[in-house]
Amino acid sequence: MHEGILRRQSARESSARTYARALPIVPVRARGLTIEGADGRRYLDCLSGAGTLALGHNHPVVLEAIRGVLDSGAPLSVLDLATPVKDAFITELFRTLPAGLADRGRVQFCGPAGTDAVEAALKLVRAATGRTGVLAFTGAYHGMTAGALAASGGARDIQVARLPYPQDYRCPFGVGGPRGAELAAHWTESLLDDPKSGVPLPAGMILEPVQGEGGVIPGPDDWLRRMRQLTAAREIPLIADEIQTGVGRTGAFWAVDHSGITPDVMVLSKAIGGSLPLAVIVYRDDLDVWQPGAHAGTFRGNQLAMAAGTATLSHVRENGLAERAADLGTRMLRQLRELADRFACVGEVRGRGLMIGLELVDPEGSAAESGDRHAASPDLESPRTPHPAAPDLAVAVQRECLQRGLIVELGGRHAAVVRLLPPLTISDEQAAAVLDRLADAVAAVARTHEGKSPRHLRHHGSDQGADL
Repeated sequence: MHEGILRRQSARESSARTYARALPIVPVRARGLTIEGADGRRYLDCLSGAGTLALGHNHPVVLEAIRGVLDSGAPLSVLDLATPVKDAFITELFRTLPAGLADRGRVQFCGPAGTDAVEAALKLVRAATGRTGVLAFTGAYHGMTAGALAASGGARDIQVARLPYPQDYRCPFGVGGPRGAELAAHWTESLLDDPKSGVPLPAGMILEPVQGEGGVIPGPDDWLRRMRQLTAAREIPLIADEIQTGVGRTGAFWAVDHSGITPDVMVLSKAIGGSLPLAVIVYRDDLDVWQPGAHAGTFRGNQLAMAAGTATLSHVRENGLAERAADLGTRMLRQLRELADRFACVGEVRGRGLMIGLELVDPEGSAAESGDRHAASPDLESPRTPHPAAPDLAVAVQRECLQRGLIVELGGRHAAVVRLLPPLTISDEQAAAVLDRLADAVAAVARTHEGKSPRHLRHHGSDQGADL
């Protein structure tokens, strides 16, 4: 059955399929962190539906909520009509929001994918301000529809002004750290205030508090506060894309909570549906200038998703799972940074909470090959000289992980970042197993490439998984 299903998928499905190419498995059962394939193999799933499964697969509170709706005889899809299930979801959602939004917020249910919520947010701020342009950031990912793609880092659109997103390892200004973040903020301020910049006052700014697909790059808290100050002073609505970072993923219920900012609009999807399709935007009431039908969609009344989402939100809140993600994520990052000390092909380990990335690099490549300014300017202060990204090594690590029963995702500008998005319910023992398998996979790849690049492998005798 396993091989037959994979063959039929390859023959029938489009060339646009993605995860299936790197992960040739056929899941048939799942619980928590674990997936069982049709071939009988078991895997630790650190993909979690690209961050959708805050509580892992088939969590009991989610299943109970879904069964409750099914057994009640309630309608399963009701467009945007009011229902008890919907009211309970909105009530629980508003319990978790930053105070500035919870006190005066409005919610719009969108089509079931996050990309539609991004579209709704962009339409909203354009309608509210009467302006058209958007500020977005290099490395961003906001979805696959036209407006979302225009705001994402891989697309070009004359109405989108691209701004530098601060990071340490590949700082666009060649310095990293607080100085690099300050330069990024100054660049943004100059662009907005220079009458000859060519960028008119925009309808809004959209950002991810932690860039996910861009390579797991946390936005510095001081920089996020500066973006909030800059936009507020110029009456530019700030849109926080919390589609992947929300519901405890980064160690706070919402990633903006780390910096204490309150955006004007929050874009939410993935985990808020408790594993089922659901997407909403929450925004300040004074932006609510829409006419009826300004943004609509047939499947915005999914009662099962709302029930599963309510159960997930309340379980994360009541059980302190965001705080748990902060603590466990800190310990996992510490262990993985020891891995970076052992293997020169691991350029940097970064992340926040249980949103973690390892960038694979070619340590034999010249500094200039990396394309980073401070690589060619050793006189500038830099936390660590970046080597060229090595997507081939990242693919090899992903493959070795799968052979060891560990599912990981790849991302980053060059698809060279191995990403971990485990459920918030992962235990210490499971986290240790994940780190052991990942460390073993990196070691195997380093050994394979040792003959080509002797310095790919450095031993310092660290035991991955200890202290968890």
